[in-house]
Amino acid sequence: MAVRGEVCLVGLDPTLGSEIQKTRPGVVVSPPEMHDHLRTVIVAPMTSKGRSAPFRIPVTFKRKHGLILFDRIRAVDKVRMVKKEGAIADRTMSDTLHILQEVFAE
Repeated sequence: MAVRGEVCLVGLDPTLGSEIQKTRPGVVVSPPEMHDHLRTVIVAPMTSKGRSAPFRIPVTFKRKHGLILFDRIRAVDKVRMVKKEGAIADRTMSDTLHILQEVFAE
């Protein structure tokens, strides 16, 4: 069962166009009320490359510096969740929820 704030390796292939590719870490951002009753989970992929932007949060996970990419959020079937890797820090999760509110507000 996926938990909000948890980081899982997510198989994102096959992709089209400029969608983010390959198996990579992703932060579960969907609330349990959603993914406990559906076969999908909403994830925000993470990368150790790329440039920062107002809708990307810096993150350090497993001693690697990177970004959480809110411009690449995806709903994925739970079968794409390859392996649990840990969780982001509470402060990062708080920043995550704030960014999501900004992205989807009005």
